[in-house]
Amino acid sequence: MNGFLGELFGTFVLIVLGAGTGAGVNLNKTYGHGSNWTFISLAWGMAVTMGVYVAASFGSLGHLNPAVTIPYALFGLFPWNQVLPYLLGQFCGAFLGAAVIIVMFAPHFKQTKSNQGNTVGIFATRPAIKAPLANFISEVVATFVFVFALLNLGNFSQGLKPLVVGLLIMVVGMGLGTTTGFALNPARDWGPRLAYTIMPVPNKGSAEWGYSWVPMFGPLVGGIIATFIHTTLH
Repeated sequence: MNGFLGELFGTFVLIVLGAGTGAGVNLNKTYGHGSNWTFISLAWGMAVTMGVYVAASFGSLGHLNPAVTIPYALFGLFPWNQVLPYLLGQFCGAFLGAAVIIVMFAPHFKQTKSNQGNTVGIFATRPAIKAPLANFISEVVATFVFVFALLNLGNFSQGLKPLVVGLLIMVVGMGLGTTTGFALNPARDWGPRLAYTIMPVPNKGSAEWGYSWVPMFGPLVGGIIATFIHTTLH
């Protein structure tokens, strides 16, 4: 139960802060409107840091991400009986975090048309250039680097390590995230994408589910490759 609650609240905090950044940057008449990619990458990095701290306080390991939980379990770094509670917490927390942002920014959604920035990109990822194979490779590479570095931190929910994880997310976003928006995390993408789909968001555009396989499977493949190499060579 602690694992579920930790992942739920940790991922909730992650998405409230991350999607809140997306809303602030893209929606009209916010003070953050038009902020740059450095701002976005830094904010998402710190969102992950705070999410990991919250998750750890409830007794979870702060994965917040199926592309960490599943590869860790596959290669014996995490018990299989905890996988389902972790995944449920991650997806539910991501959905609830996005729902809060939809309610909080409702006046700004009303002031922003879909061709002005009111898109699913506030909550989920979209490619800068739609090229499915290249987009998939981008997510594989970005998540590989993220998980490969993460594996060398050991228990990354303790001490100052969550801050290191946030800095890692930030530099991955700056270096590798500009092609697809660096999902790195199926729950972080699908939970908010579902919230955008089913909630009454004013002026919303398409949820773009046709692209959603990329942020689902790209991160999983990248995480599995990274964990395989790490466990094989250590």
